[in-house]
Amino acid sequence: MPKSDDKPFAIPKQLVWEAYRQVAANKGAPGVDEVTLGEFEANLKNNLYRLWNRLSSGSYFPPPVRAVEIPKPHGGGTRILGVPTVADRVAQTVVAKYLEPSVERRFHPDSYGYRPGKKAHDALEECRKRCWRYDWVIDLDVQKFFDTVRWDLIVKAVETVTDARWVLLYVKRWLAAPLQLPDGTLVERTMGTAQGSAASPVLANLFMHYAFDMWMVRNFPGCPFERYADDAVVHCTSRKQAEYVRDRIAQRMQEVGLRLHPDKTKIVYCKDSNRRAEHEHISFTFLGYAFRQREAINTKTGEHFTAFLPAISPEALKAKSDRLRELRIHRRTDLSLIDLARWLNPIVGGWMHYYGQSYRSEMYPLLRRLNLYLRRWAGKKYKRLRTYKRFHRWWTGLLAMVPGLFRHWQWVRTL
Repeated sequence: MPKSDDKPFAIPKQLVWEAYRQVAANKGAPGVDEVTLGEFEANLKNNLYRLWNRLSSGSYFPPPVRAVEIPKPHGGGTRILGVPTVADRVAQTVVAKYLEPSVERRFHPDSYGYRPGKKAHDALEECRKRCWRYDWVIDLDVQKFFDTVRWDLIVKAVETVTDARWVLLYVKRWLAAPLQLPDGTLVERTMGTAQGSAASPVLANLFMHYAFDMWMVRNFPGCPFERYADDAVVHCTSRKQAEYVRDRIAQRMQEVGLRLHPDKTKIVYCKDSNRRAEHEHISFTFLGYAFRQREAINTKTGEHFTAFLPAISPEALKAKSDRLRELRIHRRTDLSLIDLARWLNPIVGGWMHYYGQSYRSEMYPLLRRLNLYLRRWAGKKYKRLRTYKRFHRWWTGLLAMVPGLFRHWQWVRTL
């Protein structure tokens, strides 16, 4: 077996193995070659060696990326997701893991997306605190970021953190990999990076680090921000400042080949009990949470007041309601009650964990709807439970015997 030193590029085999383990943990669908993760693992040793050999020799060329249309997170329409092959995901993860130590020490603390030790809830919590200290917010929407980001500037950003020739070589090849549509048509690209590829998050973060984060630090150090990939909000002290900063950001985005969405980018007044001026926009959505004026209670005095707080957004709530309907729970009479709970708990528990961090009562109508679906399921599964009186007796007994059977019963137990 050749040693790493015999190759043009010294890529440790251990790095390829670690990349595979990360890909395996994330699972995912097959790419254009239709090879599943299980099929790749059936000949794992040879597949990984072959991949390492090609990466190390410079002869690795990524296959086309399979295009899949998926709903945007939090109910924001659809987008095209690029699904690489399993082998290509491993190759991209090799580069991402190689770059991670170099980029992490450079990134701004308020860059939260796709970074170890950082999560969306951290960004949301920081945003919540700053909305109390700053009266105005710029809700930024970069239009079609992953479709239009410039390749030359991505490569330039990568060159600032590494001089490894093999990293630059493969980044350029991945950027140029065509997109394969469902009918087999290949779409050549001249800009953008496939959303869904393993390398895209680090490349996007690196690009935005120089295009936005560092630019904000240099030009507007008094305007803090939270950024999650291409989604960001900026805090300002006055409307005049917010308008000026928004216009400057728009100019900056044009300089780097991007564009702020003219309708979705807006200035928001953080209205509450203490801030009573009028403005066109008094709410914004960030990472699936709607920030707006909400009722709150002073725990010491019992006094009611309004505060600018986040909760699950109407768009996200609708998306989850649609998802519940699509599950057709009442038709799954082939499942036992235990199997039904095992199926639903990871899904609903995930929603509760993500959207229940603040003002979770906004989720209660959604969870009560789930209980109604369970009632319909019980009526179809057991004829004796079709009358309300018998169902109610059964339901009450179930809640008493196994109160933790369904995850959402921790919050909502009534119909």
